[in-house]
Amino acid sequence: MASSASGITASPVEKFSKPRAKHLTSELEKPSLDDRAYRVIQLPNKLEVLLVHDADTDKASAAMDVYVGSYSDEDDMLGMAHAVEHLLLMGTEKYPKENDYLQYLNANSGWANAYTAATSTNFYFEVAAAPHIKTPTPENSISSSPDQPQKSPLYGALDRFSQFFIAPLFDPSTLDRELMAVDSENKNNLQSDSRRLIQVGKSLSNPEHHYCRFATGNLETLRDEPKERGIDVRGEFMKFHEREYSANRMKLVVLGRESLDTLESWVVDMFWAVPNKDLPPTKWDHVPLLTEKDLLTQIFVKPVMDYHSLDISFPFLAEDDLYETHPSSYLSHLIGHEGPGSALAFLKDKGWADSLFASACPVCPGSAFFSISIGLTEDGLEHYREIVSIIFQYIGLVKEIPPLEWIVDEIKNMAEVFFRFAEKAGASGFTSGISSTMQTPVPREWLLSGSYLIRKFDPQQILRAMDYLRPDNFRISITSQKYPGGWNQKERWYGTEFKYEKIPQEFLAEIKHAAESKERPEGLYLPCKNEFIPRELGVTKTPVGKPSKSPKLIRNDDLARVWWKKDDTFWVPKANIYISLRNPLANSTPSNSVKTDLYCALVNDYLTLSTYNATLAGLSYDLYSNSIGMTLTLAGFNDKIPVLLEKLLVAMRDLEVKPSRFKVVKDSFLRGYQNWYFQEPYCQVRENMHLLTKERYWTTSDCLAELRGLEAEDLKAFFPELLRHMHFELLVHGNISKTNTLEMASLLISTTNPRPLCSGQFEPLRGLILPENANFVYPHTLADPQNINNCTAYFVHVGDASDRALWTRSLLLQQITEEAVFSQLRSKEQLGYTIFSGVQLSIKRVGYRILVQGEQSPEFMDTRIDEFLREFSTVLKEMSEEEFEGHKRSLVNKKLEKHKNLREESRWLWGHIASDFYDFDQTELDVAEVNLITKPHFLDFYSRYILPTAPRRSKLSVHLLAQKKSTTTPQPLPNPPKSPICTTAVTPAPLTTTDATKRSSRTSLFSLFQRQTKTLPSTLLALTRHLLTVLRITEPHTAEASLLTEMDGEADMKVMKEVEVIRNVQGFKAGLMISSGIVPLSEFENFLDVD
Repeated sequence: MASSASGITASPVEKFSKPRAKHLTSELEKPSLDDRAYRVIQLPNKLEVLLVHDADTDKASAAMDVYVGSYSDEDDMLGMAHAVEHLLLMGTEKYPKENDYLQYLNANSGWANAYTAATSTNFYFEVAAAPHIKTPTPENSISSSPDQPQKSPLYGALDRFSQFFIAPLFDPSTLDRELMAVDSENKNNLQSDSRRLIQVGKSLSNPEHHYCRFATGNLETLRDEPKERGIDVRGEFMKFHEREYSANRMKLVVLGRESLDTLESWVVDMFWAVPNKDLPPTKWDHVPLLTEKDLLTQIFVKPVMDYHSLDISFPFLAEDDLYETHPSSYLSHLIGHEGPGSALAFLKDKGWADSLFASACPVCPGSAFFSISIGLTEDGLEHYREIVSIIFQYIGLVKEIPPLEWIVDEIKNMAEVFFRFAEKAGASGFTSGISSTMQTPVPREWLLSGSYLIRKFDPQQILRAMDYLRPDNFRISITSQKYPGGWNQKERWYGTEFKYEKIPQEFLAEIKHAAESKERPEGLYLPCKNEFIPRELGVTKTPVGKPSKSPKLIRNDDLARVWWKKDDTFWVPKANIYISLRNPLANSTPSNSVKTDLYCALVNDYLTLSTYNATLAGLSYDLYSNSIGMTLTLAGFNDKIPVLLEKLLVAMRDLEVKPSRFKVVKDSFLRGYQNWYFQEPYCQVRENMHLLTKERYWTTSDCLAELRGLEAEDLKAFFPELLRHMHFELLVHGNISKTNTLEMASLLISTTNPRPLCSGQFEPLRGLILPENANFVYPHTLADPQNINNCTAYFVHVGDASDRALWTRSLLLQQITEEAVFSQLRSKEQLGYTIFSGVQLSIKRVGYRILVQGEQSPEFMDTRIDEFLREFSTVLKEMSEEEFEGHKRSLVNKKLEKHKNLREESRWLWGHIASDFYDFDQTELDVAEVNLITKPHFLDFYSRYILPTAPRRSKLSVHLLAQKKSTTTPQPLPNPPKSPICTTAVTPAPLTTTDATKRSSRTSLFSLFQRQTKTLPSTLLALTRHLLTVLRITEPHTAEASLLTEMDGEADMKVMKEVEVIRNVQGFKAGLMISSGIVPLSEFENFLDVD
């Protein structure tokens, strides 16, 4: 084999003419319902592999975890491991085209991702499990010939995947672009409080431990500074890969329909040539995370968002080899308990805290923290010292009593139940997670169960773990915008303001006394035994010929509509319940909307104390508001669900609105509403789009204005009215009988005792319709003064979502363009790190959206999206029939994917109920419609609705504008990328002119451009189109029009609609038509099953 581009020489294993794998085990401990077959092997190059045969899976997957991460970065090139993760995927000797891998996956219903952690880099993908068939249908979609490699999508994906670890190119033409992508990723995170707080803590840790480092990297660390030192950046990345990547550090998981023997054959053939350098594992167990000077300190951090928290961190026992006992689980169970007697219950009663989490936090092999994180109230912030003492009092209580075996037994028994009835997860989630687990020393027979099960009670290990929670072995962090002030330091990488000091001696004395004294408040005590642990775990399994696609309607009257589906697929002792409590009063005004939210929050808050044991026993619940009322959900082991439901309903009916708790919840809401504006820009797009396209919508600012004036008495008067009139719609899905379902419906009605809604109170949801030939832009300035990212949400309206032809063509558009959008706008043009594309639904309307977040101006982003869509028209016209049909098959395979578990099916069923469409046959009908689409049909659809020059096109862009400009605004790429989609990759600065100069500058600008046509054709075209938007040139001079015609053969540029900027939202909405309301696509009589 020839040497790779990274300088890697041929592996010694190439001497084997027919390499054979060593079989380690096939006897993996697995859940009772797991029908997969497993085999762990080791290749001659010491690459360890888990093979998984799943005959029924729709998706195949593979993941490679490489034991090298950010802790292996060079001291003077931080972020190197992350950059190598990006660059590794940019082509190989066998597949040199940089996006060949993603194109192949996209054409086969797949996708890929990767991440860099402290000590590992993880690469993974999903792809269709079976070969695409010519005309897929629900009946033939799972049939395949799994052992024909030339037809298997997994085979082709694995072949491409393996080459990243054998002969990557580190293509020099992609270097700057990928480093800019890393830089953009880092800038996306600059305002993330979680990252900012972690980095402050890391920067104040032991400088000898690599935990202290900046892991993401940016242009400064990866390009600019190294170049100033005369370093060949690409060469350093290749040296890193040569030095750190080795087969003996790699763990591979492959999941597919193929037999284990076939999978083994493929893996041996494709991965045996991965070079093995016999590199030793890297550990930091000899270096403490915190030195003596770092302990007994307090860090005051000023966050971006307005919230208060207290964190207590103890350097802790590394549990890498303690997979049989997990001693930290005993401590986290007790210290993190939320029931009666717990530290949280005591703090909540004082009005000082609203949340508490306690757990071991592994940092890397050999290093860990035990962290206690407390969400503080305003009053709690003032009493943080007392709170620290209370936590140490509770720790003292735990340590005072020898480890209790019955507590470990409860944890152990529930872990066994969770594992026994664990359901399948997504293919890539499984492969990625298990490949990471394979880096641990857990026995290979326990790869699936090791993270779940506690195998024995070991009091000595628990005592050993307890000993780390000492008053001389911790530090604290207090996060708040209000306290203490005087932040006098700034963290280098994120710019976070903080103050750092030793804990005062008198405070330390208080903590020491709290930890050692046996005098404690009566409100602190250990939990009682858990009455919610399920006892009945049997499953009523009724033979069925074919699983039902829809639930049965077993009650339908003026008070309730009850849907029931007995689980006929997964056979687990679980159930999921969704209850819609409909009352238009809940969302009729901004004030009512806020009061409904407060009511739901107070019910959930009140229930925490009495239902925490239920959550430990695998039950969960939530009560939240929606546009037509409220939704109550319950899930978990069905044995105790009726008991939990009764508790929830009584709490809803009899809620006591205590002024003290109301104040805590209201303060939390105030901070939440204010913090909403400090999210990443792309998270704020949805509200702005809803504001413009919904007939009635309350913004965060509307709700914030109402919340400020609300008091406890307002809520006391409101919620009985909310419950007085109601219509319930239920879905009960799982291991529950029809009789029990009807009993729960009766319990719901008898407990709340509502009156029926009047017919006029069933208001249909309606949306607003953009007019034809529209080109609207809504500019909105972001509130965060430190954010540097702009965002555009470019939305093209298509039509009625119930029109299946338009709906399926929109889905096909998403399938065909998804990879191309990412490749062109993100990878090649570097418009931003965050880019999404695809179908967007709004009430009854469907459209196509491209969202970009980055440092470029939204106007420029729009012009690049326009150009992409215009050029993609040519791509579609030139696309072969074979490729077009391949995209159709890929979409169909995605539609025909089976539900992986009960929860996934429940969500799908409830989605069709909550939407009011009741389109339970959607999958089959969509597939039939997709199979009817021809290429001429699709070209007509594209030219009618999507093409920027289409005379009927309706477009709306939301532009979110950053206040702060980046100090490193992206520059034009030195070598603009070439692609069949778009040949333009320029980043002109935003153009600003006065009205007086627009007319006079047009001719001179175009004349200047025209003289340069022969040398800069792609740049000319991009800049010209940019001017058409920015300067609002809608009727270019004859010379200008002919220039465009000469450039791209398009003479109808004047058809492009002039941009209309939305300045008055109410005026804009007043000019739009209102859509018809949603109606069921099937008659209810078709689902009735009433005795």
